[in-house]
Amino acid sequence: MIEIQRPGLLTTVQDGGRKGYQAYGVPVCGAMDWLSLARANLLAGNAWDEAALEITGLGPAVQFSESCAFALAGADFSAALNGRPLAAHGAYLAHRGDLLELGAARNGFRGYIAFSGGMDLPEIMESRSTCLSAQFGGFEGRALKKGDRIGLRAPQFWLRGLPKRQLRENCSFEGPVRVVPGPQDGCFSQAGLETFFSSEYRLGSQCDRMGCRLEGANIALKESCSPNILSDGVVMGSIQVPNGQPIVMMADRQTTGGYVKLGTVISADLPLMAQKRPGDKVRFTCVTVQEAQQIRLQCLRRLRNLEQELERGDLW
Repeated sequence: MIEIQRPGLLTTVQDGGRKGYQAYGVPVCGAMDWLSLARANLLAGNAWDEAALEITGLGPAVQFSESCAFALAGADFSAALNGRPLAAHGAYLAHRGDLLELGAARNGFRGYIAFSGGMDLPEIMESRSTCLSAQFGGFEGRALKKGDRIGLRAPQFWLRGLPKRQLRENCSFEGPVRVVPGPQDGCFSQAGLETFFSSEYRLGSQCDRMGCRLEGANIALKESCSPNILSDGVVMGSIQVPNGQPIVMMADRQTTGGYVKLGTVISADLPLMAQKRPGDKVRFTCVTVQEAQQIRLQCLRRLRNLEQELERGDLW
């Protein structure tokens, strides 16, 4: 079992998401940075999409009531176990009474703590993710508070060479965010599209797990088009443009929306958006569906290679 001694800015339980229920109006939720969640879980010996703690901006303090292996991934929160600094992407062993403390994010904005064997929380619609808007899932449907206690399903407390189980790969959150145009890109003027793909945008103060409101150059529609459409499906990464300014929809997005969508951030680059904080700047570049698919496959190959390396003990 673990106990939250300090909750941090926003710490929730998130996994791979609540898939297959959008048709019923249920948000997918899940990890904002799916790639860091997968890395943390692989380091901890779990399935890629196992539930973990997602931390935002300022990390929590977690005390262990039993021995357990855990892993960190995502942004660097200057983690320390009983005062001993830990690398941002590695697996570690905690004993009863040990205290894991995370500070402010130094690069990126979100990190993940995965516990070997997973957390003992009920599945709701095949997921343990917290849905903050509807207040269900995760731990009582809310962000964690001081004094919360979470059981561990099958804690593993011995892994050979565990302190050396760290990622060799450099995890960078920089670079342009790639976008596939559509489905309503035809509603925008050519000048409007060129503006979006050539301008730098800034994340405004209204950025959270639902979406990132961007501030920058105005994106022009065709004279014959309106920003309002009949509501249709919204996916993670959909870029809505309700008033000339783009909004990138994220994990806790609504299931449908009635604004024109210029494009969709490719799945491999959603972690880049998830790791940006209010005030950060971002640029976008255009790719085709085929290019997006190839990039996705390359990303999955790297994860499978990591999984195989860990199984062989190459990172131990």
